[in-house]
Amino acid sequence: MASPVALVRPKGRGNRTGTALTTPTALLFVLPALVLFAVLILYPMVTALSYSFFEWQGTSQSGFAGFANYATLLFQEPYASSLWNAFGHNLLLFLGAIVFQNSLGLGIATLLHRRRRTKRLFQTIFALPYLVSPMVIGYLWSLMLSPLFGPVNAILRGVGLESMALPWLGDPKLAIWVIVFVSAWQWIGFPILLYGAALGGIPEEIEEAASLDGASAGKRFRFITIPMLVPTIGIITVLTFIGSMEAMPIPFALAGSNGAPAGSTDVMMLLFYRTAFESGNANSIGISSALATVLFLFILLISVVITSTMRRAERKLF
Repeated sequence: MASPVALVRPKGRGNRTGTALTTPTALLFVLPALVLFAVLILYPMVTALSYSFFEWQGTSQSGFAGFANYATLLFQEPYASSLWNAFGHNLLLFLGAIVFQNSLGLGIATLLHRRRRTKRLFQTIFALPYLVSPMVIGYLWSLMLSPLFGPVNAILRGVGLESMALPWLGDPKLAIWVIVFVSAWQWIGFPILLYGAALGGIPEEIEEAASLDGASAGKRFRFITIPMLVPTIGIITVLTFIGSMEAMPIPFALAGSNGAPAGSTDVMMLLFYRTAFESGNANSIGISSALATVLFLFILLISVVITSTMRRAERKLF
């Protein structure tokens, strides 16, 4: 008597269960995505790269400049000092996101993973700021932190903590940390959701076996959970790095396009905005295109390094 699988298996070459698409048909389905990618991403990238090698007079090319725009950006004032100042703040945003946003997100996701009943509720609560426009988040926090009528300082004064009622966005030493905090507060729902999905994919039998062998909760988290989360950690790290290097809405909403006060909140995208639209330089297109190219190449390089590093770590673990 034939097995049940044999009875339902269709006859034909290779026992295929479906019809294979031909190459032209498959390309036809992919074509809309390729067209959108070429028009919206590839063409602007190539255009910006080409613009960076020309001298501009307003919107007209005045001649081939070679690497002169890059030299102006990296070594001439006021661009050189502003570039390194903004670059340092972007790195600070990335480090702050790793320490506060992603680490805290992993801890919250781990705690929620063990709460079966209220897991979805808290995931939704933490993800709500992530779904709101960063510009809206920035303007809301600028109102909340206002030293004149902001509720944050009002609450601190109301509970007797007048010394902590500070000009949060007016102090150059505090302003960048406010941006780090607001950014982490908004985006913390993103790692919580990804870590939650990854934790749900870890077989419970592995932790149960380790628990029966006498492994404590800390050792199970260190030697089982963390190694199995390495792929997810790598993805979140790369996306966090890209988002931190491209940060603009929250710094713009909190401190304006000049990175006030005194450039203490300046970031690369604000510098690009000022160079392209507010500098008054006739060659603003060439210099801003050079800045965009440098930023793209740096993001690409570091993203590749992080990805390859995490893949090597994953291969060693498994």
